[in-house]
Amino acid sequence: MAIKVIAQRRELKIGKNPGVKKFVMRPDLYIPISEKKVFKEAAAHTGVSEAVLKAAWDAAGEVIRAWATEGHSVPLPGLGTMRFGVRAKAVEDLEDVKTGLISTRRIVFTPSSEMKDVLKETSIQITCLDEDGNVLKRVTSGDSGEIEDSEGGTTNSGSEGGTTDSTGGGTTNGSDDNPNNNDNQGGGDET
Repeated sequence: MAIKVIAQRRELKIGKNPGVKKFVMRPDLYIPISEKKVFKEAAAHTGVSEAVLKAAWDAAGEVIRAWATEGHSVPLPGLGTMRFGVRAKAVEDLEDVKTGLISTRRIVFTPSSEMKDVLKETSIQITCLDEDGNVLKRVTSGDSGEIEDSEGGTTNSGSEGGTTDSTGGGTTNGSDDNPNNNDNQGGGDET
């Protein structure tokens, strides 16, 4: 199993040196897997019928949506946790607090330590292309496997810690490897 990446030589149009040609990396686009295929594969692994799996999956989705809209951080078994959050401007005065400060609503996914380990151990294959799409070489990863957490920092997979968020509903079960991770990083611009 490997993550496939394309590094294609392109002329940069912006930045410090416009006009310079550099190799720019992007994920190789994968074909989306249909829901039907997921249920078929899961049924083959469990011996449970596709219809029963789909019914259970749909029910779990309803519960996750309901709990998330109530402000809970909801476990996604085998994957991590998800919750809803917002990005908002910070203000000094109480009178200035209003819903207009909210710039976006967002879904925050925090992968489990196990998911981070899977990503860390998955190799990356880079295919280098010229401007016309011709293959120049292929490279397989030899990087450290450092994982970026949901707040943009990096973590070493396997360390245990808890998280907090500005709504007071953080996790303490070690599902996030960055104990300083919270939604109020960066000068209080998020809630």
